[in-house]
Amino acid sequence: MVFPADEGNTVETGENGAEADQAGIPGGKVSADRPAPGPATGQDPPAESAGRRRPPTPVVASLMLSMALVALDSTIVSTAVPQIVGDLGGFSVFSWLFSGYLLAVTVTLPVYGRLSDTFGRKPVLLFGTALFLAGSLLCASAWNMVALIAFRIVQGLGGGALQSTVQTLAADLYPLRDRPRIQARMTTVWASSALLGPALGGVLAGYAGWRWTFLINVPPAGLALWLTARHLVEPVRSPGRRGPVDWAGALAVFACGGLLLFALVQGGVAWPWLSAPSLALFGASAASAAVVVRVERRAEEPILPGWVWRRRTIAAVNLAMGALGLLMVAPMVFMPTYAQSVLGLGPVGAGLLTALMTLSWPLSAALCQHVYRRIGFRDTAALGMGLASVVLFAFTLLPYPARPWQPALVMLLLGAALGLFQLPLMVGVQSTVGWAERGTTTASVLFCRTVGQSVGAALLGAVANATVAARLAHTPLPGLPERLDDVSRALAEPGGLPAAASEHLRAAVAAAVKHIFLGATAAGVAALLVLLLVAPRRFPVLPEHR
Repeated sequence: MVFPADEGNTVETGENGAEADQAGIPGGKVSADRPAPGPATGQDPPAESAGRRRPPTPVVASLMLSMALVALDSTIVSTAVPQIVGDLGGFSVFSWLFSGYLLAVTVTLPVYGRLSDTFGRKPVLLFGTALFLAGSLLCASAWNMVALIAFRIVQGLGGGALQSTVQTLAADLYPLRDRPRIQARMTTVWASSALLGPALGGVLAGYAGWRWTFLINVPPAGLALWLTARHLVEPVRSPGRRGPVDWAGALAVFACGGLLLFALVQGGVAWPWLSAPSLALFGASAASAAVVVRVERRAEEPILPGWVWRRRTIAAVNLAMGALGLLMVAPMVFMPTYAQSVLGLGPVGAGLLTALMTLSWPLSAALCQHVYRRIGFRDTAALGMGLASVVLFAFTLLPYPARPWQPALVMLLLGAALGLFQLPLMVGVQSTVGWAERGTTTASVLFCRTVGQSVGAALLGAVANATVAARLAHTPLPGLPERLDDVSRALAEPGGLPAAASEHLRAAVAAAVKHIFLGATAAGVAALLVLLLVAPRRFPVLPEHR
């Protein structure tokens, strides 16, 4: 794929030249990768071009509540799974409580992003909050596992609107110099959710019943709905800019993303990767991707416009965020297994070990503005990913058995490094587009990151399975599980194995997790190369007049 150079008009920033310098653009001049905003190119609303005040507290509160709904949802529900399965049954399909939700969120992100650019952020956010609220009420009233999975998909359809629109509004409401502050707050919401969600879900499931893990969403969703409707005021937009909605493209994107994610989620679990169902699903997703390209080329206002990939800055950020989603699978999914099976920690200790990354991440994100104001968005992100790659590789060098403080230090440093990587890219890419393109741009970044997570779960899970299977096959010992499906049961009850078999299985899991972190290191290096080879050294930030 060839990316054209970022070219366009050079816009004098006048007395706002300092803002350009803060973004890493010396000389007070901003080279845009498209013509300067004007009537024919999607001029920003008056609030952005004429000056913006800090948004009122109720609006900020509504954004934080909306983000908390999405961040807390999966962590709360995960701890209630035993009670849900015990009441409704459906153990063989309960994983779709999470896969169905993720599927709905992912495939709707581009659709909501484009709709927010067409109709405005407020109606999309109100619709998403109301749909999430309705989905929560439906989940609480589910009568069997199939119904609960269907209602979780409804929840995900609302969650996609919340996740995309809140991130876009953060860029709309805050000027460039204040944007790290709101982004750091959102990162803190995610970190707090990772810490509080499992505990809150356990308390609700144990003392109030699993249905309250969904009913707990009703008060904050209702409050967020009221605050948004009452206090969020968007600037009046020019009526001439609204084109027809590309519903055909939306359906094509939904079908393509749904087939691809379904194939990734089920492959290697419900059927082998090279089986007929997997090949059929991947073939169907490739065919639907061709349909998406054909439909979007003909659409007047496409859901996935071609400029998302033609502009070097946006394309590079999309690819780098996809790599971030892939490498995040290693610490977030496999570190708890390593902590319990190899280090011998309990569930609480494993959770605290994983949470160390979420503690250093928001702190690093809050401070990264002092770095990118001096060296620029790209170089700050490259510095963060370079450090993250070193930290990920350092995990593979830990001795066996490692002491708990060693992986704890790895997680703490990894969170700090990734805070330097993610926030500059999000703030930077949102600053290169005007209001009429920001929703689509933000959604494309989030979409690529989520797809990267799905791909990472499939690829790194296959690496883990292959490593453990090879270790079990090459060193047969009495008591070792003969099938991979029996490994999780053996890990849950290590006392039921002979000492030699238990130690061998423990070493096999340690080796598998180290191979996974090696794969995550490769993803980090790939993200670093994308930034250095594809992204422009200076992001083409648009001028912001105050």
